[in-house]
Amino acid sequence: MLGVYALLVFAFLLYLVDFQSREAIANQKASKGLQGDMDEKYVMVTFQAGIDYWKQILKGFEDAGETLDVSVEYRGAAKYDVKEQITVLEQVIAKKPSGIALSAIHPDALDVTIYKAIDAGIPVVLFDSNAPKSNAYTFIGTDNVKAGVTAAHELAHFINQSGQVAVVTTPHQQNQIDRLNGFQETIQKQYPDIEIVAIKDGRGDQLVSEQVVAEVITDYPNLKGVFVTEANGGVGAGKAVRKLKKDKNVKIVSFDTDKQTLDMVKEGTITATLAQGTWSMGYWALNYLFYLHHGLIQLPSDPYAHNKLPEMDTGITVVTKKNVDSYYAE
Repeated sequence: MLGVYALLVFAFLLYLVDFQSREAIANQKASKGLQGDMDEKYVMVTFQAGIDYWKQILKGFEDAGETLDVSVEYRGAAKYDVKEQITVLEQVIAKKPSGIALSAIHPDALDVTIYKAIDAGIPVVLFDSNAPKSNAYTFIGTDNVKAGVTAAHELAHFINQSGQVAVVTTPHQQNQIDRLNGFQETIQKQYPDIEIVAIKDGRGDQLVSEQVVAEVITDYPNLKGVFVTEANGGVGAGKAVRKLKKDKNVKIVSFDTDKQTLDMVKEGTITATLAQGTWSMGYWALNYLFYLHHGLIQLPSDPYAHNKLPEMDTGITVVTKKNVDSYYAE
């Protein structure tokens, strides 16, 4: 009988130890906030995977992953190629991740592939470049129409609100389309003495952008300004005006804060560049995916609804010689 009593006491002590251990673990997780599982993998998918622009977005994505205690992976098409990005996205879907953050190379060419992901139960959010007719859950990034408006005001200021200007863009990418629209509409409505004489496709490539800007300067020797809707084109434009010794005459407003762009701002070749909230894009993209994966966000019942959640504007700031030094640290 004494042996049975001792066994019962031992079992009760084991229960107490187990209960206290579980409570301690639960309290530890609660103190850290909402936590996931390292078996959860969230994937970021882009294009032109080697460019500097994605680094801060990926850093935000990774920081969110560390906070939520989940795994993250980065995949990207090596080139600026729609078919290659579709192939990469299909490969990612086949591995059934917990969620996909996607920057769309084209506003509608990836829609069918995004449908495949949603149908497979994989939440998709878009960042940086939207696919507005897809059934992705939301878009996180710059309000690009507003950014184009800001660029118009900045360039108008630098050229004293008159003269010929050109635009270098990437015409089949939604963020670039929106920036161009915002810029054009603002110039046409508010600056009657400014003429947009050329809109050129820089293909998101430094060399191509350099070539097209050189051609525009040759065709329009009195050109006073260039708006470039993405970073590689901005550097290409800077190289063109430098080679043609027009860097004092042609004002450039560009996008983003890669080192080459910042160097050109600091030396005065690029007059201003628009800095996006890149870290926030990655950070909030993963947070949205995490909440969607865990069913913590109420969604419309229609699986093919567009923009199921409100879009998030991560904002822009204007970078000039006055504040450029602070952006190197990022």
